[in-house]
Amino acid sequence: MDIVITILVFFSIIIIHELGHFVAARIFRMNVDEFTIGMGPRLFKFQGKKTLYSFRLLPIGGAVQLGEDFESDDPDSFRNKPVWQRMIVIVAGAFMNLILGLIVCIVSVSIGEKIATTQVSLFYENSVSSEKLMQGDEIVEINDMPIWTTMDISYCFQNTAAKAGENEQRVYFDMDVIRNGQRISLDDVPFALNTSEDRTAGIIIDFAVQPEDKTVGTVLSSAFRTALTEGRLIWITLFDLITGTYGINDLSGPVGVVTTMSNAYNLMSVDEFLILVAFITINIGIMNLLPIPALDGARFIFLLIEAIRRKPIPAEKEGLVHFIGFALLMLLMIIVTFNDISRLFTGGA
Repeated sequence: MDIVITILVFFSIIIIHELGHFVAARIFRMNVDEFTIGMGPRLFKFQGKKTLYSFRLLPIGGAVQLGEDFESDDPDSFRNKPVWQRMIVIVAGAFMNLILGLIVCIVSVSIGEKIATTQVSLFYENSVSSEKLMQGDEIVEINDMPIWTTMDISYCFQNTAAKAGENEQRVYFDMDVIRNGQRISLDDVPFALNTSEDRTAGIIIDFAVQPEDKTVGTVLSSAFRTALTEGRLIWITLFDLITGTYGINDLSGPVGVVTTMSNAYNLMSVDEFLILVAFITINIGIMNLLPIPALDGARFIFLLIEAIRRKPIPAEKEGLVHFIGFALLMLLMIIVTFNDISRLFTGGA
């Protein structure tokens, strides 16, 4: 049941994306050749007034075919609509993912018991960070990274712990805190390391943060900051991927995502699971805006070039670029899916 639920959640995220394209296209009276739910062999279909609706076997995706790469004499075809309308249609899918992510964050914060702040409320026994931190300090920056939520704190700690040497017992952070109404800088704030049997280092978080009562204002503020944090972490991860901090074996496709969500569904509370769902939908939205051929971001770049030069790029040339990009993405997807399945059998997922 947990796998079924997580597949449905992941499937819903993809469908929301495609509905964004579809609804925006219909608002501008733009032709939609086909609206597909699912992938793989077609189970059944029916013809609407102008759109073919088809349902396929595998609930892991969807597609909206707008005829972007084909010239047409029909005034309602994609390429014959004003460029600003086409821009809106192209980004509408990612926009829906980002809005969905914010809504899920609001729901998660609303059903949680308390709202966590970044203010230190107390120190645990044998705390070492209390050598520099004080009760009441509000953490606003760690190692030059602005801190918006406790998720930012966890990321900074986890990222540093992963780079720690085997024999290190402590790691140190430069922090900016608000203390007694004033912002001060603290150098070399210490934290102890706990190394597990598999030599995976983790930082011992030796303090608790101050909870905040829920009001409409605090819920909306916390949800918005959480959504911003998740979006920023995605960009940071992309940078780490480009610079070689992470490799292709660290990537996950639909199989890996569903597996992670399924495990989280069993281990997390509902509000924590929803934060993961928000992270995934925001991730899909941001990834689709990357300027990679075949993705929405690249199509938007082509439309931007058209708007600047006041002349469209020939459909066959743009289509070729996206075809090559799609082929490379499919190759990457095959590699990533193979790694996902391998991890399932080796227990690494």
